[in-house]
Amino acid sequence: MVGDDLVTWLRDSDPALRWQVERDLAGEPPEVWEVTRAKVATDGFGARLLAHQDPDGQWAGGAYYPRGFELDQEPGQPWTATTYSLNSLREWGLDAAVLRARRTAGLLAENCRWEYDELPYWGGEVDCCINAWTLANGVWLGVEVSGIADWFVEHRLPDGGWNCFWVEGAERSSVHSTLNSLKGLLAHEVATGGTEATRAARRAGEEYLLERRLFRRLSTGEPIAPWVTRFAYPSRWFYDVLDAAEYFREASAHDGSRPDPRLGEAVELIRSARQPDGTWLQVHRHPGRVWFEVDVEPGAPSKWLTLSGTRVLAWWDAA
Repeated sequence: MVGDDLVTWLRDSDPALRWQVERDLAGEPPEVWEVTRAKVATDGFGARLLAHQDPDGQWAGGAYYPRGFELDQEPGQPWTATTYSLNSLREWGLDAAVLRARRTAGLLAENCRWEYDELPYWGGEVDCCINAWTLANGVWLGVEVSGIADWFVEHRLPDGGWNCFWVEGAERSSVHSTLNSLKGLLAHEVATGGTEATRAARRAGEEYLLERRLFRRLSTGEPIAPWVTRFAYPSRWFYDVLDAAEYFREASAHDGSRPDPRLGEAVELIRSARQPDGTWLQVHRHPGRVWFEVDVEPGAPSKWLTLSGTRVLAWWDAA
């Protein structure tokens, strides 16, 4: 059960978060949370990010990086360009009709090119994570991106997952790349039903993570790295077990299936990070340029992480 005090604390937040609290934790009917969700376009984080969109449809003048950015010129990675801005708006629940009214998809087709080989924006490129976000953002905005979904079938590695460095010769999958690829394939499947091949690819990628209990090396059984439990919002492209468990919660809802028992250890890691007051702490932030901050400093209770952690435990414990 979620305590009233915790729900009250979570409700006192930006519409991008509040509508999810109303729907997933407070059990409000659609006529309540849909009104809050609509405010993402006009209030708070969503409205602020929309205000930064360029007339040509882009953000910060670039596809993955801001225009003029050079690698290693500043700490971390900038998170202000088009792809991460679209990711945020989609994840916050913005109605895609808002961007359709701005002709965003068409403008990006006309004006936006990937930094890799100047490839057209909606065609994707060679990076698994970038292609996953382009797939998810494309189906959200109504773009024909089935070719990117097929790309994941063709570029899955023999161990079942994906690695963004395949183009440089990587032959073993990465948990980061695999989770992001799965998110893109799931978004495509939810929107279109997918194909037999893309559905099979998604199942294989899930098996790659499940075989490792989300956080263990298959070879030794040891934890992959300390960062698997360093929870942060926004997660960006980075992997942690909370973000992975949220994916499996969403996939379970889509598939109408019960949680896989192999998630048990990871769920208990998530549970052990819950504070006595029911919150989860922001462990760190992924450094890099942002339009504005959307969560607390490291060490403080995070409403975003608390929403995620509470949803995961409720889903697991209910089963």
